[in-house]
Amino acid sequence: MDERLAAKISLFDKPKTAALILALLIAPYAAAYAADKIDGETAFKTACRTCHSVKEGDNRLGPNLHGIVGRKAGAAEGFAYSPAMDGSFSWDEARLDGFIADPEKAIPGNAMKPFAGIDDAATRKAIIDFLKGA
Repeated sequence: MDERLAAKISLFDKPKTAALILALLIAPYAAAYAADKIDGETAFKTACRTCHSVKEGDNRLGPNLHGIVGRKAGAAEGFAYSPAMDGSFSWDEARLDGFIADPEKAIPGNAMKPFAGIDDAATRKAIIDFLKGA
């Protein structure tokens, strides 16, 4: 093989190798940083807005979610809830997270059909943070 060609394809090109190693080391942190930057309002609009609003009194297919954190289940005025939302608990961040992840597992018999949940924990957190301020 020609020495010039061999030099061009060398796997031990120090600047390129250093850049590759740096990229591989930074990738997990970059992904975590990007996940922290999920916009909760956008995530809410994408996953929830069809059935829910954050405006007080604006009930749609689902109840309004204004002030949901700390509110008793089944307590939005003017909305006919399923029997599963019997007011026996209040919505806190942990309960909301479980419900958004898998509504049927969290509260069997709820009426959140056909919504099956959101797997991504960062997206759920962003939605909950948005709801806390809504």
